[in-house]
Amino acid sequence: MKKIDIVDILILIAAFLSLVYSELSWFKGERESALFVGLWVPSIIGFGIYLKLMKTK
Repeated sequence: MKKIDIVDILILIAAFLSLVYSELSWFKGERESALFVGLWVPSIIGFGIYLKLMKTK
């Protein structure tokens, strides 16, 4: 079983908070900002994967 680093946890927290903020904005009626922030989630996770790959090399 692989160990989860603090960086992994921070990346997941950032992605989760981005998702929550996006959903809150959507339900408050701020559709454009919700979509904009919602697009951050896969970008944050992709950056985390990139960091993980660079660490293993």
